[in-house]
Amino acid sequence: MAVDAVRRSVWPAGMVTGILAGLGAGAFWGMTFVAPLIAPAFSSVELTVGRYLACGLFSLLLMLWALRRGNAQWPTWRQAGAALWLSLLGYTGYYLLLVLAIDAAGAALPVLIIGTIPLWIMLLGKPHGLRWPALVPGLLLTASGLLLMMRVTAHEAEGGAGPDLWLGVIYAVLAMAAWTAFGLLNARWLGRHPEVNSTVWANWLGVAAGVGALFIWAVAGSDVASLVQRPGFGAFVLVCAVTGIGAAWVASVLWNMASRRLSPSLAGQLIVSETVFGLLYTFVWSGHWPAALQWVACGLFLLGILASINAHR
Repeated sequence: MAVDAVRRSVWPAGMVTGILAGLGAGAFWGMTFVAPLIAPAFSSVELTVGRYLACGLFSLLLMLWALRRGNAQWPTWRQAGAALWLSLLGYTGYYLLLVLAIDAAGAALPVLIIGTIPLWIMLLGKPHGLRWPALVPGLLLTASGLLLMMRVTAHEAEGGAGPDLWLGVIYAVLAMAAWTAFGLLNARWLGRHPEVNSTVWANWLGVAAGVGALFIWAVAGSDVASLVQRPGFGAFVLVCAVTGIGAAWVASVLWNMASRRLSPSLAGQLIVSETVFGLLYTFVWSGHWPAALQWVACGLFLLGILASINAHR
């Protein structure tokens, strides 16, 4: 009994649940790294639209199922507006900016800029009672891992940069700012609305993201007939379904759980698990081992997570 009491005092149940939920969200988000490799004949815009249309449809079906069972929870106009705004920041708007960045500057540089999101959330989301020196080890370890990743992909940035490098950098910075704002504002909204559980909020965000995907499709999407005729359309549908339900809806539920139980600075640190899982999935799909520096970078990411957990404990 005494041992159990000590364990509970050192690792509060809510904190453990939040950490596992945050890592689970990273595991599902990592799927998006390998999605373009599975359906190479389809553009990033098409994969993004398909992903969020699948997420929106799945969320809507869950809401209708809850309505049939008599326990549906529908948003007020104010809540619906918050869902639309936050889905624009963290879902469709963020991915559209990222796609524009990659089109303009190539893949390497925008991905590295996006990779700084955990650092910004850790810095901007620090709890008032937590001293800055406690965060330094986790910040340094995560920053060191990012620097190593930058070194590994530096040749991509040099050889694969698009024609509008600085425009791409601007888009990538805007995407980074959008998701950072989403991470902080989403946690604040959940804290102010305990009556809305994580699953219900994920459904509302999912439907809002589906509406955003329809708008992107109307502006920049391809017609359905041309999509169906392309080779690998079945794989495209499968990728959209898996990433829409797994990497969008399930990850959203898990991230909401983490955001309720953890401070934004600790939850933000867990985002680096997305990179680790994404690299793992990519290596498994490609059938080759990562470079030595990538192993070291992943190790630094994991040590950074552990250091941040220790600081917040």
